[in-house]
Amino acid sequence: MIVTTTGSITGREITETLGTVRGNTIRARNVGRDITQGLRNIVGGELKSYTGLMTDARDEATERMIEEAEAIDADAIVGVRYVTSEVTQGAAEILTYGTAVKLAEKPE
Repeated sequence: MIVTTTGSITGREITETLGTVRGNTIRARNVGRDITQGLRNIVGGELKSYTGLMTDARDEATERMIEEAEAIDADAIVGVRYVTSEVTQGAAEILTYGTAVKLAEKPE
């Protein structure tokens, strides 16, 4: 599955637009993580535990989007975007979406 943030794929022709596909997940922080990251916030620096949490959430949302595209027999997803929003205090949603498309056969 080709996944790209661009609206086209170099060297490939989009022959059909199948529609919007999406994937999302909601992740919550935990108390232990909040304590250690709160201390890090005081002294400064990257909040690595939260970075890992958001990376995992982005990967899961992307995988769910790809599964949705595969279910409708897409060859690629173009125009992929990511959105993050706070759902409640301490929990955030990661949403990824794009346009599922069919591609012409690769030129020989």
